Amino acid sequence: MTLHASAVHVLTDWEAPDPAQDSLRHAVLAFLAARPDGCLRTCVPGHVTGSALVVDAEGTHALLTLHPRFGRWLQLGGHCEESDADIVAAALREATEESGVDGLEIDPSMAALHVHPVTCSLGVPTRHLDMQFIVRAPAGAEIARSDESLDLRWWPLDGLPEDTDFGLTQLAAAASQRNL
Repeated sequence: MTLHASAVHVLTDWEAPDPAQDSLRHAVLAFLAARPDGCLRTCVPGHVTGSALVVDAEGTHALLTLHPRFGRWLQLGGHCEESDADIVAAALREATEESGVDGLEIDPSMAALHVHPVTCSLGVPTRHLDMQFIVRAPAGAEIARSDESLDLRWWPLDGLPEDTDFGLTQLAAAASQRNL
């Protein structure tokens, strides 16, 4: 299965938690139906990204990165690569690269979907169609900040930073509800 086909498959099978998420799911599916390159960052109108909320072994804290471009605390994640086997592998690769943690375990069912405008590596305004997953860190996981982050730290799921956007808030709520 290609990266594009896997994104379509995950979105098609996903039971959205509310009407707004379901409407967004349909919009992203329509976009992907029109854009075979919709998972690649070279797709200027927008592209699928894979992100992951990494939670600790107890499921009480989330690992967030202080993103240098946005200046805010966000979940880990980013662009898909052509070498990614599927969208789940893309999100797990991004989480592993940005956390420095080996042995992460990803829940392959999508947790949330978020679309946001951004000027990313293309240098022009675009949209990230962010497919979001929950990832569990092993007990005693030691984190290592990557070059893609200004800081990396654990935050209580019920005590996220004040400027947390709605996308991260809904993803944290999904993690809490799954009671990992």
